[in-house]
Amino acid sequence: MNKQELTQKKTGFVFIHGAGLESGVWDKVIEGLDHPCLQIDFPYRKGSVESRKELTLGDYVTHLKRQIDAWETPKFVIVAHSLGGVLALRLASELSDRLIGLVAVGAAIPKNGGSFLSVLPFPKRILMSTILRKMGTKPPESAIRAGLCNDLTLEQTSDIVKGFVPESVRVYTDPIDVSVPAVPKLYVKLTKDKEFGLSLQNKMISNLSPQSVQSLDTGHLPMLSDPDGLKLILQNYGRTHLAPSQVWM
Repeated sequence: MNKQELTQKKTGFVFIHGAGLESGVWDKVIEGLDHPCLQIDFPYRKGSVESRKELTLGDYVTHLKRQIDAWETPKFVIVAHSLGGVLALRLASELSDRLIGLVAVGAAIPKNGGSFLSVLPFPKRILMSTILRKMGTKPPESAIRAGLCNDLTLEQTSDIVKGFVPESVRVYTDPIDVSVPAVPKLYVKLTKDKEFGLSLQNKMISNLSPQSVQSLDTGHLPMLSDPDGLKLILQNYGRTHLAPSQVWM
């Protein structure tokens, strides 16, 4: 069996990054991961803020689905981070014939009919809604450093601050009209997360109703601060939840 045939038969991981980031944020996690991996990007990452301004949540989903549709691996697990959790739920409903698992890494998981904003505590929801309307979707540098990067190195923090890409407002505000998928689910709780506190993550866990919860002693970006720890969790998830009939077609 050649490499292409092996890729077509083995279960893969599809990685969805969070707001402001790019797919390369997962690079250290996928190194040595014994599965085909697809890192997908949000639309117009290299374009201007104006090029993304009018995009809807549906436009984001269509862009991500197009990348998955072109991938030869027939069955996969979605690994979604932060805002990516909202998109993962929509993708799961549209790709149910190929999806066999979902891993939420400090991810936003709204209830059916909710949006990213809907998962936030009421005061923060009102504040963020006002900020989005008046100031857009790129936080001040100080907020990025304190929230996203609280446990990263100075070099990593600098890279995140410089590379942060503002998203469309509607990816935060458009509701999803899907339920969580009926596949094995895992939530990775981030115990030092300053962006999504533990109480908020516990709410997301309740919404997701995963079969298991694992914890990493990291901030909001474990794929940078502890990529080996996150990789081990994914490897163990595969061994525990993916039956041989799912791993090999």
